[in-house]
Amino acid sequence: MLFSRRGGPRTRRLLFSLLLLASWKTGSCQVHYSVPEEAKHGTFVGRIAQDLGLELAELVPRLFRVASEGRGDLLEVNLQNGILFVNSRIDREELCGRSVECSIHLEVVVERPLQVFHVEVEVKDINDNPPVFPENKKRIIIAESRSPETRFPLDGASDADVGANSALTYQIDPSDYFALDTKHNREQTSSLSLVLRKSLDREEIQEHRLLLTATDGGKPALTGTVQLLITVLDVNDNAPEFDKFIYKVKVLENAFNGTLVFKLNATDPDDGINGDIIYSFRRPVSPAILNAFIINPNSGEIRTKGTLDFEEEKFYEISVEAADQGNIPMAGHCTILVEILDINDNAPEVTITSLSLPVPEDAQVGTVIALVSVSDRDSGTNGQVTCTLTPHVPFKLVSTFKNYYSLVLDSALDRESVANYIIVVTARDGGSPSLSATASVSVEVADVNDNAPTFAQPEYTVFVKENNPPGCHIFTVSARDADAQENALVSYSLVERRVGERALSSYVSVHAESGRVFALQPLDHEELELLRFQPRQPNPDWRYSASLRAGMHSSVHLEEAGILRAGPGGADQQWPTVSSATPEPEAGEVSPPVGAGVNSNSWTFKYGPGNPKQSGPSELPDKFIIPGSPAIISIRQEPANSHIDKSDFITFGKKEETKKKKKKKKGNKTQEKKEKGNSTTDNSDQ
Repeated sequence: MLFSRRGGPRTRRLLFSLLLLASWKTGSCQVHYSVPEEAKHGTFVGRIAQDLGLELAELVPRLFRVASEGRGDLLEVNLQNGILFVNSRIDREELCGRSVECSIHLEVVVERPLQVFHVEVEVKDINDNPPVFPENKKRIIIAESRSPETRFPLDGASDADVGANSALTYQIDPSDYFALDTKHNREQTSSLSLVLRKSLDREEIQEHRLLLTATDGGKPALTGTVQLLITVLDVNDNAPEFDKFIYKVKVLENAFNGTLVFKLNATDPDDGINGDIIYSFRRPVSPAILNAFIINPNSGEIRTKGTLDFEEEKFYEISVEAADQGNIPMAGHCTILVEILDINDNAPEVTITSLSLPVPEDAQVGTVIALVSVSDRDSGTNGQVTCTLTPHVPFKLVSTFKNYYSLVLDSALDRESVANYIIVVTARDGGSPSLSATASVSVEVADVNDNAPTFAQPEYTVFVKENNPPGCHIFTVSARDADAQENALVSYSLVERRVGERALSSYVSVHAESGRVFALQPLDHEELELLRFQPRQPNPDWRYSASLRAGMHSSVHLEEAGILRAGPGGADQQWPTVSSATPEPEAGEVSPPVGAGVNSNSWTFKYGPGNPKQSGPSELPDKFIIPGSPAIISIRQEPANSHIDKSDFITFGKKEETKKKKKKKKGNKTQEKKEKGNSTTDNSDQ
């Protein structure tokens, strides 16, 4: 790994930790290693777990894994010691061809929580490939009439290595007639020529044999050779010539089949067949050139053949020969450099992986949902990709490394509002016109218990006839929960308390599932006028209750109609009367039946149609007295839509003396019930 080695181990670990922390803060992390090609199995590459700040003990529980797209199993990680090592043979030339840079990109993923790291392993070239010539023997025909300094092009050797390991030098056997000349041009291609040093004499030497040697720049250096067989002929003394040695052309990769690339024009001063020129690709011809171009031997036109693809081949070097038709053919040579121009013909590709679904609705902002990677085979602006998300969703894309993104939570979720999101990732390149691709992922929001059960109203008032049968149903409560599945299941229970000297549960019970409230024993109005209790939902996470008030009234008091007399000067009014159930009503104290204000002493009556003696609505008396009692009820009228509590405008005057306690015998009460039984109101089946 490329880290500074100055200082002790603690210094290096501290420096790396600081650098790694800085990388995490920016949302991306990259560790760089290097390894020579052809390294043996098990060769140490780096302490990847330590360099990424991961503990060895958490590699297996956090599902540590390494992926390398299209690279197979070249590298592996020992989960016991966190060391990255060579697993199989790495051939740089097979992996990256002639590319100067060659790296294996690893994606390291751990979960709980989900983290992704990007590791780059540079494959270093070694000098494992010798220079190779296209053929072992090269035959060259030279007329004896050729003048000194005439140049004859030679095919140079190729070396699959890169850098200094592929830098070639040439030498030839010592000769009085021939010399070797090498020239490099701006396109980083070399022209190798055999130069005639003095005139040939076929009668003296008919054939020359020379050994051409290529040596690369590796240490130790490797070599390759080719045997040059030079035949001297005596006839046609002028070869075709081109006005340039190198021609440059550019062709769009979407050029139609048969598009003209270049028209050759060589000249030969000879007459007749000695001046007739035939054009051809100079052998040997690479399959790539034969598949992409065709040459007309008579006109010298070079046209496209099939389709060109910038992503497959960006540059072609075509060697052309122009040979005359003399008895001893002579040839001229040139090179055409064809540059393929990229067009925006590849749409981006989007991949979504490592999904963490479903997402709890209480997930923290910044939680990683998925990993997104994009790619585009085009180059330059055409290959520059930008990613966007579906608008108006609580997610965003965070760039982690080059064309890698994390899909993270951007704002709080609420399953009760939106339970599922269809997230569409759009990748668009910078071409004109631009191309785009989309990938979608369905993000389900998982429910958490964040809603309390609620009752329809906070308080219910129920009237029950006394002497009810044990176990009778007096009321049903119902609560709803906005959550889902088990979080929405509601059960009911009573809030236990004491009623006098007895527990509330000895009077009533509530069914845990249905919410049905039952009276467990007969209720006695004279003993218990009002029983107030709270059912609740016994969920360990939430508590919500509603109050029930059950008033026990005798049949006589429920049915009799009394007269509330208006104060002095007021008219008598006929009102339905519900008298106090308190055994000893004190001055100004009246029990609160249906409609009374909570926790207040109040008196409820009805003013409306059905009472023949009542005044009109606009003549409502402002004072009433209770028959047989000096208590005075004062009423302050408010508009119909007023929301003022009753306790704010209903008051009681105090009695001058306390009424004596009235004792009733059970027999009298039973007789009254029988007399009034036909009009009794019974709410026990509500």
